[in-house]
Amino acid sequence: MTDAKSKVVVVMPAYNAAKTLRMTYQELPRDVVDLVILVDDGSKDETIQIARELGLEIFVHNRNYGYGANQKTCYREALRAGADIVVMVHPDYQYDPTLVPQIIAPIQAGTADVVLGSRLLGGDVMKQGMPWWKFISNRFLTELENSVFGLKLAEYHTGYRAYRRSALETVNVDMNSDNFVFDQEIMAQFVEARLRIAEVPVPTRYFPQASSASFVQSTRYGLSILWVLMRYLLHRSGLRRSLQFDSILGRYNTPAKPQDRKI
Repeated sequence: MTDAKSKVVVVMPAYNAAKTLRMTYQELPRDVVDLVILVDDGSKDETIQIARELGLEIFVHNRNYGYGANQKTCYREALRAGADIVVMVHPDYQYDPTLVPQIIAPIQAGTADVVLGSRLLGGDVMKQGMPWWKFISNRFLTELENSVFGLKLAEYHTGYRAYRRSALETVNVDMNSDNFVFDQEIMAQFVEARLRIAEVPVPTRYFPQASSASFVQSTRYGLSILWVLMRYLLHRSGLRRSLQFDSILGRYNTPAKPQDRKI
């Protein structure tokens, strides 16, 4: 267990992760992670059965609500469990679970509130298997986001992230999308709240069992990001203020939603 003041909770947003969940969990550093919470978003495979065998704390959605909805439950339950640091680790084994100590180090050192595990700092991602069209769109969108947010991050589109408890409690998570663009909406919220954002390099794996969006899905995702950036610019300029991007300390301490069920 880490320092008593830093309870580290790993959350796993799961959907049909039966083939990779076990090896992802087995590589988590037990001396750092205090609790693992898995939220199953309506899986059709044996994800829940395997999670039970591993002794994870499990929450189940009664159907597939989407990646963003899954994260909302993840963070809600992690905060309810007393987390000081929340780390999102995808159970598809695409990101290296052994790197949790590096991901949380800037938060523990008091130099960051949000940490992104960047694939583009972790080596040649195209050699690691990232499709060329995904690499180009990642670079284009990242440059655009840096311009809008006034930052110099290597990438925004990573699923390996760590948050200080206060960061999640400062922004209105529940107003974000239930879909993949959730990740960019919460980043816009962090930027507006002037939270400290750091990056650490992480290698990534591309293989058949690892989840990866198709070209069509990626195109829709890219267009959704453009819409988020436009709405954020309107908010920041004062032309169209949005409650979504306002900091509301403590607002995320909300009750569980009807679809959430602990098993």
